[in-house]
Amino acid sequence: MRSRKPPLSSRLMRATWRRLPAARYEAGWEPGLAVPAADGTPLVTDHYFPRAQGNFPTLLVRSPYGRRLPWSPMYGMLFAEQGFHVVLQSCRGTGGSGGRFDLWHNEAADGRATVAWLREQPWFDGTLGTVGPSYLGYVQWALALDPPPELKAMVVQVGLHDPHALFHTDGALRLENALAVGVGMEYQHRGTAAFAGATLRLQRRLRDITTARPLRGAYVAALGRELPWLDGAMAHPDPEDPHWRGASPGEAAERLAVPTCLITGWHDGLVDQTFEQYGRLRRAGCPSALLVGPWTHTSALQRGWPEVFAESLAWLRAHLCDDPSGLRPTAVRVHVGGEDAWRDMEDWPPAASGTPWFAAAGGHLTARTPADSAPLTSFRYDPADPTPSVGGPLISPKAGPRDNTALEARADVLTFTGPPLTEPLDVIGPVSARLTLSTDTGYADVFARLCDVDPHGRSVNVCDGLAGLRTGRQAPSEVTVPMSATAHRFAAGHRIRWQVSGGAHPRYARSPGNGQSPLDATEFTPVRVTLHSGSALILPRGAGASRGGEGRV
Repeated sequence: MRSRKPPLSSRLMRATWRRLPAARYEAGWEPGLAVPAADGTPLVTDHYFPRAQGNFPTLLVRSPYGRRLPWSPMYGMLFAEQGFHVVLQSCRGTGGSGGRFDLWHNEAADGRATVAWLREQPWFDGTLGTVGPSYLGYVQWALALDPPPELKAMVVQVGLHDPHALFHTDGALRLENALAVGVGMEYQHRGTAAFAGATLRLQRRLRDITTARPLRGAYVAALGRELPWLDGAMAHPDPEDPHWRGASPGEAAERLAVPTCLITGWHDGLVDQTFEQYGRLRRAGCPSALLVGPWTHTSALQRGWPEVFAESLAWLRAHLCDDPSGLRPTAVRVHVGGEDAWRDMEDWPPAASGTPWFAAAGGHLTARTPADSAPLTSFRYDPADPTPSVGGPLISPKAGPRDNTALEARADVLTFTGPPLTEPLDVIGPVSARLTLSTDTGYADVFARLCDVDPHGRSVNVCDGLAGLRTGRQAPSEVTVPMSATAHRFAAGHRIRWQVSGGAHPRYARSPGNGQSPLDATEFTPVRVTLHSGSALILPRGAGASRGGEGRV
């Protein structure tokens, strides 16, 4: 085996990390191997390994983002130092690998071909695991559609399995996600400088791009050229459209027996995909674990990396090395916001009933059921001045909890606020909103958000969601807005706040208000949205929640 030290840049980055376990071995590096795909296409691969005698299990890490920073130190070096062979491979058409990158169409076959190549390597002992975040999680699910017998463990970190849900929510385009994915896929595998330059260019031109009429093709100003795969993803909002056929390998979890650990953050733009896969794994009886931290899509691999790495390493050692000493005693561990503490749980979501808090006149939020469903209040959503997005679950650095005070001062944002809590309130599980709405056009988006208001009046987002009203009728309609899930403690003296608005731009493309496609619309229609009595924020109440009357749950 031709052995080198890992790249200097990787060793320098490795030296900056703290709170990581001490290395057990010195890492070696065998770069630039050509692994043949089934059609002969060379897939460029780097091999990291412990520089020691003996048998070690292998981890397969397949990436469309290149093989150097940060993947080389985070996955190649760190896991090799802990006693694993690491095969770090550039996906087809990226990072020097041959062929054309065709989003989500080649990963299953190329993963199987790589495992076939592994079987021929003298250092491969027949024990295989997979690990990685985001699209590096997608390729794991693709391999799991027909898992090779050598696959003994998976660790999917802030992972993707449903491409449609990455780009669309109930007919609304997740515009900011789409642009971030475009930059990442087009530039990250070209190196740090190219990726940083494209990211800065996008931020400088973001407003012009996201307010262009029509929106279609406007991204070219930042990305440099048209990307057919991105155009296709943005132009097909219907999950049943043939465009998405075969794109999601999520069904692999429904029959999987490979022990799988899932890691996400409360403000990860893919958090709901992780919850969906965890539910599938549990129903299938697959050994599984779930870790949910106070992270975004990117901070999970930065500020959260010590916890993410420790969780991943413990799972892989338990199932590849027969060493369960690092496993925690429960299947689920979640970080509780507001309390800033970790809580171990037997399952997710916890058993809970939904408790309604009703919108009331004067901007109040009350536990009392209203007597009727008469019109309560309204707002005007103007696509020419769209309600801006502030934080929340994204895959960009703008994600996370933020002060919503300025947002809530806008005339197109309704707020309903409960009284100061007399004792702490734990909200743990899925959150939703049930609204009765009428509009003057029959077309609108509805954005709902749960916030924690401290005694000084600072309002910070906890979780949120968006749904579309596209009946074309002006009569009142019932709309349910899934608002993801949370584990959050509202402290005594704090208040619960519910926001209702007509969008969050540019996180979501603005609704044209007239039924036209948000991608192709050139004319926009302001919409008057009327909220009726009986509309409610639904909070989970379980065995661990506070109990009581008004001001409590």
